[in-house]
Amino acid sequence: MDATANARRLRRSQTLAEKTLWTLVRNRRLGGFRFLRQVSIDRYFADFVCEAGKLIVELDGATHEGREDYDENRTRVLELFGYVVLRFPNERVMADPGGIAEDILAVLRSDRV
Repeated sequence: MDATANARRLRRSQTLAEKTLWTLVRNRRLGGFRFLRQVSIDRYFADFVCEAGKLIVELDGATHEGREDYDENRTRVLELFGYVVLRFPNERVMADPGGIAEDILAVLRSDRV
């Protein structure tokens, strides 16, 4: 399966946490920053990407338990492409979506952008 088809499949099968975050960031709703979903970078698909801010937001659910080494390596690779990677557990997205949005915006508005 090619990268575009795989990205489409991932977008169609979003988790509830991904749908919640997408509602917050889509159509430049978060500080005017444009986000894309399931972007192919190197050999990985990043959950949410803001190219202007060189920011990747990753949501971690149950499938990430026990895969900390894999996730750390993945983060290192994405950082080599110049991105800052933020990780949030699905549970936090569902419990505090406004807080997540504030955390993302704080990084986007920081001096590192």
